[in-house]
Amino acid sequence: MGHRVTVGSTIRQLRLTSIRSKEVSIPDPAGLVHLQFRRFAGCPICDLHLQSIVGRHGDLAEAAIREVVVFHSTVEELLPYCGVLPFETVADPEKRLYREFGAEAGLRALADPRVWMAIVHGVLRSSKQTLLGRTPLPTLHPRGGRLGLPADFLIAPSGRVAACKYGVHAYDQWTVDEIVALARRAHADAAGAAVPVRG
Repeated sequence: MGHRVTVGSTIRQLRLTSIRSKEVSIPDPAGLVHLQFRRFAGCPICDLHLQSIVGRHGDLAEAAIREVVVFHSTVEELLPYCGVLPFETVADPEKRLYREFGAEAGLRALADPRVWMAIVHGVLRSSKQTLLGRTPLPTLHPRGGRLGLPADFLIAPSGRVAACKYGVHAYDQWTVDEIVALARRAHADAAGAAVPVRG
């Protein structure tokens, strides 16, 4: 994988296309972007986390945070699972963005005991959705494998990375409360930097 991104570094301008054919610009001059890297289409653990984001999307919007989620699956694979999310999903089946941001994979993604309860809850929820005919069963052999690790980045309008987190297991990512708190800190830092220093 590529080199890890660090707080304070500046990312290049990205012009991406979402699975709904919408342009996604990162950084966004209108506000902060929470860019998160997930695993594969239909991943039960990813779905469990994304539903927590959906449930509090209003809180994130109020904090001027734009959600963008990246998966290492194709558009066709993602649409049945992510097509109705209230934020944009980007397909990166070749893992180009994963390499650029240093998002990794490893056995610890599923071997860490801290992820096991999330696996159980995620599988139960996903199975229910499948039984109700809302989503198909995920493939047994997902593109890019099953050992992806999450990564989160909070990116300021300038392109500066205000905060980042590389997960140590498959369910190790920011909660909504953490995202909002980090955004408040980033807004405060930006406001402080804008105040002129008087001699």
